[in-house]
Amino acid sequence: MTEPTALPLVVDRDEWLRQRDELLVREKAHTREGDAIAAARRRLPMTRVPDVSVTGPKGETRLLDVFEGRRMLIAYFHMWHDGAPFEEQCEGCTFSTCHMAPLDYLHARDVTYAVFAQGPYAESAPFAEFMRYEFPWYSAYGSDPALAAGRDFGFIACYLRDGEDVYETYWTTGRGVEALMTSYHALDLTVFGRQESWEDAPAGRPLVEGHPWRLNGRPTAQWSRLSA
Repeated sequence: MTEPTALPLVVDRDEWLRQRDELLVREKAHTREGDAIAAARRRLPMTRVPDVSVTGPKGETRLLDVFEGRRMLIAYFHMWHDGAPFEEQCEGCTFSTCHMAPLDYLHARDVTYAVFAQGPYAESAPFAEFMRYEFPWYSAYGSDPALAAGRDFGFIACYLRDGEDVYETYWTTGRGVEALMTSYHALDLTVFGRQESWEDAPAGRPLVEGHPWRLNGRPTAQWSRLSA
């Protein structure tokens, strides 16, 4: 990481509060717009998903059973590089999924969270164990193509169960998956932000060198797991 050479301007508290209050007006507008978008999302139609299966610890598992009896399901479609060691697996998907704990709040709202790996279960499940993930891990390798419906892995899909029928209600990819990345939301509150080169930041602010989701050749979240 580069050393900071530029710090914010120092002002008295009254001036600081004035500018903070100006920003608060924009923040509240942003929050209200986010609420409006979420309301529109809740009003989207849905589309039925065929009776597809994934592979889990008990073998072939119907998508219906991935719900674990709950009404809704959020699935993250995790990229996988076949045959590559853990340190060469997708750092973006690792960054997204490592934030998903605890699950109690989702379960209390009748939602199951699960990951569908792109690679074979026998190869990818040890990765989930190494990462000490508590959420269910499945493989979509060899599943009916209707499950991903032509989308590249690295996306979130949301489902609703109505009796024996499963419907897809929403999906997002790209920066949409930041919904899982609580570290990013926290960093956005700090003076140096995410410290990535694409950000609009004053000159001289610190930047992460290399890939922002990797540290010394590994996805950053792996370093705390190595002792296991």
